[in-house]
Amino acid sequence: MPLISGKVVDGTRYQLKEFFGFRKGRVEVAEVILLSRIQFAVTVIYHFLFVPLTLGLVVLVALMETRYARTGNELYRRMADYWGKLFTINFALGIVTGITMEFQFGTNWSEYSKFMGDIFGSPLAIEALLAFFLESTFIGVWLFGKERFPKLRALSMWMVAIGTNISALWIITANGFMQNPVGYTIQDGRIKLESFLQVVTNSYTWYMFFHTVLASYIVGAFFVLGVSAYHLLRKQHVEFYKKSFQFGLVMALVATLAVPLVGHFQGIHTAKVQPAKAAAFEAVWESGPNQPFTVFSIPDPANERNLLDWGKIPGVGSLMYTNSFSGYVTGLKDIPADQRPNVPAVFWSFRFMVGLGFLFLGLAWYGLYLWRKGRLLDSRRYLKLLLYSIPLPYVAINLGWVVTEMGRQPWIVYGLMKTSQAVSPIALGDILFSLTGLVVFYTSLIVADVYLLHKYAVRGPVDPPAEGSVKRGGKTPAHAAQV
Repeated sequence: MPLISGKVVDGTRYQLKEFFGFRKGRVEVAEVILLSRIQFAVTVIYHFLFVPLTLGLVVLVALMETRYARTGNELYRRMADYWGKLFTINFALGIVTGITMEFQFGTNWSEYSKFMGDIFGSPLAIEALLAFFLESTFIGVWLFGKERFPKLRALSMWMVAIGTNISALWIITANGFMQNPVGYTIQDGRIKLESFLQVVTNSYTWYMFFHTVLASYIVGAFFVLGVSAYHLLRKQHVEFYKKSFQFGLVMALVATLAVPLVGHFQGIHTAKVQPAKAAAFEAVWESGPNQPFTVFSIPDPANERNLLDWGKIPGVGSLMYTNSFSGYVTGLKDIPADQRPNVPAVFWSFRFMVGLGFLFLGLAWYGLYLWRKGRLLDSRRYLKLLLYSIPLPYVAINLGWVVTEMGRQPWIVYGLMKTSQAVSPIALGDILFSLTGLVVFYTSLIVADVYLLHKYAVRGPVDPPAEGSVKRGGKTPAHAAQV
């Protein structure tokens, strides 16, 4: 049976090594665990290159559809069609990457599935039966009902937006339990669901959800800003992309302000439920009140110290962890060494994520300044910077997940089951084969996604039909050519 909080559940130590080995010799457990972790990390990161743009862009398209429904302005119709096509490309390819991820719970992490199945299965089942079918149904209505159900276009896209956010919520609910287990009992060495209400109202889940969704809005906003900047630099479809830029800018302004605020309170909550992860954020080794914030540090986990601490600001560290300048912060030295995460990985990922977040905040508010001054089109350096910034929100949001997941280690279910106890009895060769296949397959999907997004983003919107140029059957020449 798996270990629970470091203790043997049924009196018999769980010997994972007994499962490993084949005719040509024994396989080291550490190698299997490492490769299984790498495979899942690769799968998640590839998948999460699609998810944030889906979550962010769908809301903007829904807003454009709503503006068209309310005003009848054909510009908003063309905007919704253009950005909706880019959303659909990303959405369709992203679905493919998500399917194989869940299979790994059975192939590579079967002991985890046995231990957590009663909790983990419910949110994933609800996500598939409710959210996935909701978004899939209405994206079909939006795509293929343009002529037959034109009045349902805005409603359909809002249903897709709701579906994608519900999907994110239920997946994060499952992950939230892994971060902060609640509403359960232990029976026969397995977790049993005791209170579904406690699981779905888990505070950690809701902090993660809002942080993730708002960060995804930054991805979507900067994608729209970057593509719009590309065309504005070339003076192409100026009115179209100025209006698109305005939509993206408003979302960027809201999201870049909200993410640090939500992240601050999530950090305070993390310090309460996962003190090791929180201490690794800023490489805090010594416990105590009135902790300073250090502008620049270099962690040295081997000697339980920092090689360099430069620019200490008294009390700000405690403020970040406790909302009080004099608050008490638990240091890494008060946490057993075998229960600490990889401090440098968590520390640097957190620092770069926060730094990029402030960069996005500055870019968004400087964009508002240029917009209000009427100098946007003349600010070529700013537009170029936005264009080159398109990948940066992807980097930041994936660094956030590195902090979240690596910061939880060595636990797969915090305080209940260690990652080393969750792996399947699988041969090393099988993992290498599947890992290679996944990398090749997912890379081809990423290449296809980038190629198609670039192709249709650069092509620009379809020009509106000339007034009065209608063929038989009510079809314009442009529409007839598309058909």
